[in-house]
Amino acid sequence: MSCPFKNKSPEEAVKSSLHYASYLQLDKLLSSQVPVSGNAAGRSQPVHDEHLFITVHQVFELWFKQILVELFSVRHILLEPVVDEGSMLTITTRLNRVVMIMKLFTDQFAILETMTPMDFLDFRDMLAPASGFQSLQFRIVENLLGVKKEHRVCLTPHYTEVFAGQAEKILAESEEGPSLLVALEKWLERTPGLDGNGFNFPQRYAVAVQDMLKEELNASESDSMTDAERAYIQQSHARDQQLFDSILQPEKHEEAVQKGERRLSHKATLGALLIFLYRDEPRFNEPFKVLQLMMDIDSCLMKWRHNHVAMVQRFLGTRIGTGGSSGYLYLRSTVSDRYKIFLDLFNLSSFILPRHHIPLLTVEMRALLTSHHDSRQCNPVGEHPSFSTARMGDHTRKLMTSQDVKISQGSEVGLCRADN
Repeated sequence: MSCPFKNKSPEEAVKSSLHYASYLQLDKLLSSQVPVSGNAAGRSQPVHDEHLFITVHQVFELWFKQILVELFSVRHILLEPVVDEGSMLTITTRLNRVVMIMKLFTDQFAILETMTPMDFLDFRDMLAPASGFQSLQFRIVENLLGVKKEHRVCLTPHYTEVFAGQAEKILAESEEGPSLLVALEKWLERTPGLDGNGFNFPQRYAVAVQDMLKEELNASESDSMTDAERAYIQQSHARDQQLFDSILQPEKHEEAVQKGERRLSHKATLGALLIFLYRDEPRFNEPFKVLQLMMDIDSCLMKWRHNHVAMVQRFLGTRIGTGGSSGYLYLRSTVSDRYKIFLDLFNLSSFILPRHHIPLLTVEMRALLTSHHDSRQCNPVGEHPSFSTARMGDHTRKLMTSQDVKISQGSEVGLCRADN
């Protein structure tokens, strides 16, 4: 292969080749830190720490953008008509990348905290009415993950009212399109073994639960037990029966959904529980990792919110935010289960059975979870989440496509997506 720079001067070679600075557009990137304190009356120089403040928040926005790229791609895969096993590694890799990014930017608050409250006050009043409350990308991350409008803290102004024009349109699209939570729900509803003509996990699980509760209650009949111990076991049994009824009886589960206590459908919840209980089976290994990573994302987001709250209280106490919100008091209210997206996955631990009570797999079910089938062939036993056909209406698919296209064109706010 001949040298690409042959017969060219060093100057010509540099001009004709891609350069590190031009590839990364460093001229734009490094000239984007413009402190407003430098324009303040009576100041000849900007406040030193404002440059740090801008840099950290710009880095946050860059990470939000990368998170959106990863989450859009995962949602796109989960909503495909067929999700084959080859896609599972892609999903877990990209979700794990999101987790790593979130862990990294959660620690960035420690860098901001090298400022003192007095250092921040040197330029804080000059920032109004700008506020982190106006971060469009963060709002889209929330909506894309699955934070529902009815679970948000009531606030004046409403979080959508601080945006206008193209940004407002993009935000509305993110609310209407299918979230990652919705995609996960559809995926879980197709878990093999849920249908009555197959393994029929719901029925087998119900029998196993009653056996376990009966064994628990029988323990209270021991002659060596005191009345207090017997009463405690009986009360515990009654509580456990009520708890398990909430997942065994679809109507009770739906009541919990209507109250906002649960997010997933009854069938999807059972699908997730099935994967949890049989995660050691080869074809449930990757689906289990997906569920774990979803919870990791939720945990990281909660830690990010907590660190943000702690930093704001440290800098401002209970002062009103520059954007007009109640500041610390508002942020503190977001560190709660109402902002957890994959809450049901965390609470599945309530319904996990001891190993010796887990229903044994049938020969057919074990064969299905051990072998690898061609994703193009029909599965006679049941559908597996990584092979199944998505039962998604035209309206949902249209919303998904419309949202992704419009967000990818949102150059005004610097958003993008990647499907591959």
